[in-house]
Parts: sequence; C-alpha cells; structure tokens
Amino acid sequence: MLLPRIFALVSSTDDLSMLPAFAELGVDGFQVRDKAATTRELIVLTATVIELVAAYDACVVVDDRLDVALAAGAHGVHLGASDLPVADARRIADAVTPGLLVGATCRDRAAVVSAAGAGADYAGFGPVLATSSKAGLPDPLGVSAVAAAAGVLPLIAIGGITPEAATNVRSAGAHGVAVIGGLWRQPDPFQAAKELVEAVG
Repeated sequence: MLLPRIFALVSSTDDLSMLPAFAELGVDGFQVRDKAATTRELIVLTATVIELVAAYDACVVVDDRLDVALAAGAHGVHLGASDLPVADARRIADAVTPGLLVGATCRDRAAVVSAAGAGADYAGFGPVLATSSKAGLPDPLGVSAVAAAAGVLPLIAIGGITPEAATNVRSAGAHGVAVIGGLWRQPDPFQAAKELVEAVG
C-alpha cells in the first residue's frame, strides 16, 4: 500500500456517506480516530470505512490501536507518544501482516529519527499551524519545522491544513497532509477535497 498524500481523519460523528466521493476526488487515505468509541465500535467503524473506499484503493489506518487495525483488516496504524511503542508495533505487525504501515506522531527531527530507527514508515508531523480540532496540543511548529525535519521519513503534516498550507508544507518537504477541519468543517467539503488534492499534487 502506497503512503497517501492526503489522510482524511474520520470518526463515527462524521458523515461516512461522503467518503466514497472524497476517494473518487483523489483523497487517497483515511485515518480512523474516535476516542469515545469502544473497541468493538472502533472495529465496526474501521471495517465500514474500508468497505466504503475499497473500490478506490484508498489506504485506511487506525489511530492508536494496532489490535483494531489488525482485527478490521486496515492497511496501517498511527501511533502517538502514549500508545504502543513503534518498535513493538513493527514487530507484531511484521509477524501477523507484513507490509502494514506504521506511523508515529513526531514534533521535531530528533523524534522522526527515533521513529525511523524503531521501524516507522512515516511520521505524522505537527501541529504545523493553529488548529481547533484537538484540545491540549502544543504551540504550532510552523512550516519551517517541516523543512528542518524532512528527509528522514515521509512526513504527513497535520494541524491547520488548508489548500494554501498544503502547498507550503509540500514545498517544505512534506510527503503529504492530514486534515480534519480542512474537509469536514468546510461549507463545501467536496470542493475543499478538490482543492486539497490539487495542492498536494
């Protein structure tokens, strides 16, 4: 599975019926993240997302939960600092599903280097810009931090991603972007998807 240029984060509160259209427009990745869901609910949600975008060969990863990713047949897992360590996830994934994508949240180049050494395939890097999509985040890192961290692992920039920001982080060396409000909170999510796809192309 190729690493997507755009990850759209998805929860059970989002309108899942929009996912096939996003995928058809060129959104090639979906990251299932639902902190309030039970394990069983998360497996069902992940399986639903996979089914909705399968015809477009889109990549689906699960936030935090390797067990859910494996149970639902997802293409990867994205791990935060307090989740299963990347090295353990890599070892388990390789034993069960070789080729599973393993991503790690990073906030500076040193963290990216560490994640690479532990076996991560990519780094979710951010927040690059200010965002209201998640509480308790550190101050925005800025586009310059993307440039400083680029070249070790493919970087997926997250945090305040608009089409303009997507263009800027790609120019700074990011492989792609992850979006929440940049799609779901736009007046026309489909037009927003088109613009994001063009920006990262």
